[in-house]
This record gives sequence, C-alpha cells and structure tokens, in this order.
Amino acid sequence: MRISTKGRYALRMMLDLALHSDGNAIPLRDVAQRQEISDKYLEQIVTQLARAGLVRSVRGAGGGYLLTRSASGYTVGEILRVLEGNLAPVSCADGSTCCSRAERCVTLEVWQKIQEAVSSVVDHMTLADLVERYYEKCPTDTV
Repeated sequence: MRISTKGRYALRMMLDLALHSDGNAIPLRDVAQRQEISDKYLEQIVTQLARAGLVRSVRGAGGGYLLTRSASGYTVGEILRVLEGNLAPVSCADGSTCCSRAERCVTLEVWQKIQEAVSSVVDHMTLADLVERYYEKCPTDTV
C-alpha cells in the first residue's frame, strides 16, 4: 500500500495547524512555507479537508484555516481517508468488491490482515499524538 503525496501533505498540513494554532486562523501560505509545499497544491488539499469538515476557513484580513476540533479529536486514519479513500491494499479486502473466487481465495485473508494492521495503526494514532511526538523529536524547535 502506498500513501499518495496528497495524503502525506494533508497529514503534514493538519499537524502544522495543530502546532501553530493559537486560536487565530493560519494563512495557507505560512503552512506552505513551513512545510515546503506549493501553496497551489495545498489549496487543492485544504479544499478536500474543508469539505470533509476537518478544517474551516476564515476569510478576509487575518484569514486562513483552523482545525474544527482539538488535535486529540482527529485520527491519522480519518485524515488520510479524506484524501486516499479506503486504505485497503486491494479492493476485495474491505468487502466492497468480490470476485467469483472470494469463497475459496486464500490470499484474500492476507489482504484483510494487512488492512486490519494498517487500520489498527492509523485509527489509534491521533493528531495530538503526532504533536507530542514532534516536541519529543524537536524539543528546541520554536514553533
């Protein structure tokens, strides 16, 4: 399974908003600069995040983006699924698509176990966990 650039950048953007949130909206260009990501590319990503209700925009002077809830209220899986869709390694692993071999397919069990393992990690790790880990890895970094 491979997470796309959009998925990776969405997670970095959400982490940046959590790290720099002081109650004021954060301009997209500031996030883009800190994360070294094109602001045009981030605009595409933030549109999807806003549509999913994970961030909200503030217009006008002092405008930008805010998280819609506390960092502990987001899981990594929730964020990734907005951009990536289902995180199953193959379409039959989540039961949405089955072929005529599904009843006797031994490899299906492998794909399902991979999906369960990935979901177990991303659905039990919060944005707050990433913030905490950031400060552990970068204790002298001034946010």
